[in-house]
Amino acid sequence: MIEGLKQKLQDEVERLNHEISFVLPKEIEKARAHGDLRENSEYKAALERQQFAQARVHHLRLRLSKLSDVREQDIPRDRVGFGSRVTVEDLDTKKKEVYALTLGEFIEGEDGNAEMPVSMASPLGKALLGGKVGQKVDITLPMGKRKLKIVSLDTVHDLAERQS
Repeated sequence: MIEGLKQKLQDEVERLNHEISFVLPKEIEKARAHGDLRENSEYKAALERQQFAQARVHHLRLRLSKLSDVREQDIPRDRVGFGSRVTVEDLDTKKKEVYALTLGEFIEGEDGNAEMPVSMASPLGKALLGGKVGQKVDITLPMGKRKLKIVSLDTVHDLAERQS
């Protein structure tokens, strides 16, 4: 799972690098040929896209760097950790929600639907981290306090076994 996420990020870096190196310079040159650059919307749009792509590549490289520090064998098999899919029940509303703990990147479910990605650095992620099935968790959020109960857990190891 971690290797798959790394590959997904690396693929996006390569796609953006191609866009920055080949596609956008052609668009910028084409826009320059139209004349006055002060009122040239194509030129401004191409430069903005280039800046966005460069910032995104920087962000993705930081994520890849953080992922390289994660070792699957260090992730617990019986507790909530990186890559876990956690189903919680709100003890007040009895509503169930499914979260995927991540470093901030999107994780897709097996059926193509996505769990709600939750950063491990967020208040919710910190509260769930290390939790076990049946454990109750109190979270203080900007919208108020929530009381959740962990009803099911699929660790990164469980998810990897199902995919193979």
